[in-house]
Amino acid sequence: MKTMKQSCMILLSLTMGLMCISCRSTKTLFMVGDSTMADKSELIASPERGWGQLFATYMDSTKVKIQNHAKNGRSTRSYLNEGRWDEVMKRIKKGDVVIIEFGHNDTKPDAERHSTVEEYKLNLSRMVNDARAKGAIPVLATSIVRRQFENGQVKNTHGNYPEAMREVARLLDVPVLDLNKTSTDWLQSLGDESSKAYYMNVEPGKWSKFPNGKTDDTHLKEAGALDIGLQAVQEIERLNLQPLIRWIVPEGKRKTAYTTPCGIK
Repeated sequence: MKTMKQSCMILLSLTMGLMCISCRSTKTLFMVGDSTMADKSELIASPERGWGQLFATYMDSTKVKIQNHAKNGRSTRSYLNEGRWDEVMKRIKKGDVVIIEFGHNDTKPDAERHSTVEEYKLNLSRMVNDARAKGAIPVLATSIVRRQFENGQVKNTHGNYPEAMREVARLLDVPVLDLNKTSTDWLQSLGDESSKAYYMNVEPGKWSKFPNGKTDDTHLKEAGALDIGLQAVQEIERLNLQPLIRWIVPEGKRKTAYTTPCGIK
């Protein structure tokens, strides 16, 4: 007959074993990109949110942990040069997934951030190959559209960069969430006036950071971030993208949730 001490030791061993199995089965989803994806810290003073910040709404936290490494103002060039990608590579492990969304700032003319289309493709290719070398699964995501209309039509402000990302995806056989297309279709269906509610069009006197109001047709409010996140989920489902599709929370069980900051400034 087992003693009380032996029974406790067996129970402890079983518990530790289950914990280890749980740790091994839980993967990490890394999010890498610019301000449209990034976490925002001024949640009381400002309504601005990145779509990656709300992506926890759609992912089952018992199956995957999210680390949002997206950063305001970054391009593929500056993200690499600042060592931010190296930090992701230190953390990433076999079976993890990394979603990569850049383009807004690669198009800008300043020396620190600008990448030509060819440089942009090379930078994306490096990220894809680096992730694969670690046994991780890279996923590209084209830049979400800016809320700009011309003669009633959503205007392309990203030039050839979304198509350049699609070319990288074809050449390297890597999945791409075409958020540029989905967000363009979404804005077109909403129209100029109705779509303002989803972007950073802020009324005067409502938020302490913007006492005089603000008009910003690049960045998102919570509603916009949630909708872009849903578009990403729909792209994952369209592509039957493994293992991400297995981590999606069923529609009836979704509750708005924010990512936990990953400790990188």
